[in-house]
Amino acid sequence: MTRVVLAEDGVLLREGIAGVLVRFGFEVVAAVGDAAELMIAVSRHSPDLVITDIKMPPSFQDEGLRAAVRLRSDHPGLPIVVLSQYVQQEYAADLIGTGGAVGYLLKDRVADITEFVAALRTVVGGGTVIDPDVVRRLISRPQDPLAGLSGREREVLSLIAEGRSNSSIAAALFISEPAVGKHVGNILAKLGLPPTDDTNRRVLAVLTYLRAR
Repeated sequence: MTRVVLAEDGVLLREGIAGVLVRFGFEVVAAVGDAAELMIAVSRHSPDLVITDIKMPPSFQDEGLRAAVRLRSDHPGLPIVVLSQYVQQEYAADLIGTGGAVGYLLKDRVADITEFVAALRTVVGGGTVIDPDVVRRLISRPQDPLAGLSGREREVLSLIAEGRSNSSIAAALFISEPAVGKHVGNILAKLGLPPTDDTNRRVLAVLTYLRAR
């Protein structure tokens, strides 16, 4: 029997997926609601398969996907399937690049339970199952990391690279400081720099800008 750790913050969806798994002969050894609990559960239970949502507390950004990448680093070859409503390109590429026994499925495509279970079994067997839309997005993503930025966002980023504060940038561009803050938030999101406890995202954004010049 395949032992599964399931991570999904939505209680109803978590219970629904767990019910499907049990129905098809899987054993759900832990069902948790956030990435921190996922890490603990995997360490405690040493499962045969991890299924995790991407967006989970506290920020509902990509905690689940980042946890999956860390788990593959800590437990090489651990079969992992991530479920999402969207494609998070940066960490998706990192996860897929860890080798076989990986799945990345979009929730709106997982309509057929039999196909979903077949995908899980493929991953447990060492195969890779990637939603076609995920593949298309990864193949078509721009080579220029700044390609998704607007002209104004590029201006703001260039001034950040000069070491300017938000108030200084606002004065230089004749816009309000809250507008600068909004541009900075958009820049960080478009560059795939989610909030973390141990990195300075403005510094990482500047490094990305300098590498792209």
